[in-house]
Amino acid sequence: MTTFLTPALAGLLTGAGLIIAIGPQNIFLLQQGVRRSHTAAVVAVCALSDVILIVAGVAGLGALVAAHPGVVTFAKLAGGAYIVVLGLLAAKRCLRSDEAIAINDGEAGTTSRWAAIATALALTWLNPHVYLDTVLTMGAIASSHGNGKWAFAIGACAASFLWFTALGHGAGRLSRVFSKSRSWKILDGVVAVVMLIMGGLLIASV
Repeated sequence: MTTFLTPALAGLLTGAGLIIAIGPQNIFLLQQGVRRSHTAAVVAVCALSDVILIVAGVAGLGALVAAHPGVVTFAKLAGGAYIVVLGLLAAKRCLRSDEAIAINDGEAGTTSRWAAIATALALTWLNPHVYLDTVLTMGAIASSHGNGKWAFAIGACAASFLWFTALGHGAGRLSRVFSKSRSWKILDGVVAVVMLIMGGLLIASV
């Protein structure tokens, strides 16, 4: 039992350390959670994508990605550009008038389920840190556990499900705070700054 629990706990803690960070994916999920707009679908996309990447890294895809740096370069350019666009859109929302912003079904439904899913997929799969952290790093650490590498993977996958579920559905409790337009302006301002900085850094790193 110890041979399973030790690497599984290591995977849980390592996965949590890599996932729990302010980034485009987490910010988008936070926004959806606050709006209570297609939260379950976005949580599922984020968590399942992480599981696929973790399993791929443990299975050896990390070595393949490392051997083809062009893949990471493309991801940096495409992902950086996409994140910058999202940052500019957030900045535009931040500068809008102070008209009341109600958290209701009408506003929550302005973004279709498929549009939310597509954005979550883009923010996940066009982020080069996904391949550097989740695939390469997690794959390398898992391999260091020898026969316990799949227990490590299970722990890391559990961390993803727990974090994304807590973030997405926990954000819904903030909906009362965001019934005021000022709160949305502050959130959009933070989103704009984070997105523009991260997008710029990704492009500049090429």
